Amino acid sequence: MEIMQDVNFWIGLLKIVWINIILSGDNAVVIALAARSLPAHQQKKAILFGSGAAVVLRIALTLVAAQLLQMSFLQVVGGLLLLYIGVQLLSEDDDEEGHGGEGGGLMAAVRTILIADVVMSLDNVIAVAAAAKGSNLLLMIGLAISIPLVIFGSSLMIRLMERFPIIVTLGAALIGWVGGETIVSDVALKEIAMENPWLHYVAAAAGAIFVVLLGRALQKRHKSAAEG
Repeated sequence: MEIMQDVNFWIGLLKIVWINIILSGDNAVVIALAARSLPAHQQKKAILFGSGAAVVLRIALTLVAAQLLQMSFLQVVGGLLLLYIGVQLLSEDDDEEGHGGEGGGLMAAVRTILIADVVMSLDNVIAVAAAAKGSNLLLMIGLAISIPLVIFGSSLMIRLMERFPIIVTLGAALIGWVGGETIVSDVALKEIAMENPWLHYVAAAAGAIFVVLLGRALQKRHKSAAEG
């Protein structure tokens, strides 16, 4: 019986780690976007602090996620927040590294990472909680293991963004896509979404397009103001 329990424990742990590998891709993109304009020595701090704090928040969020998702318009607000974050991150001028100062730039990046991760993790944590099957120990171990995975993914994304700038736009579009999905997934819109399954994809695409167009427009305005 003890062996079976051990087997179930390790199977549950593997499930949680795998779920986090699959679901942490968009979180790694957010972290990379938020940290990319910081000086190199601050990028590592932003990734480490942002990832660690986000996982701790995700553990706490798992305990109340099911209840939160039943609150009307919470996901609408969360989705709008993601659209704002996506536009803000895309509109930033890469040449203005650390423009908020040493502490200011770092804390602003960490704050952005935390807000985005909480919103994007509302649905994800339910899948993790299901795999944990009520074991808080299993939940914490599994999420703790996922920290280096997110850190590695974020560091890799920053290097790719530096080499291929188009990834910045694609990353912002992904945040907009998730924002649109989050809005239309709100419990207050459940019946409308069920009657119109296509609305999910339209809202997601609209979110991505909105973030890219507005973000690019603001980016050009910032550059014009700086040149002028």
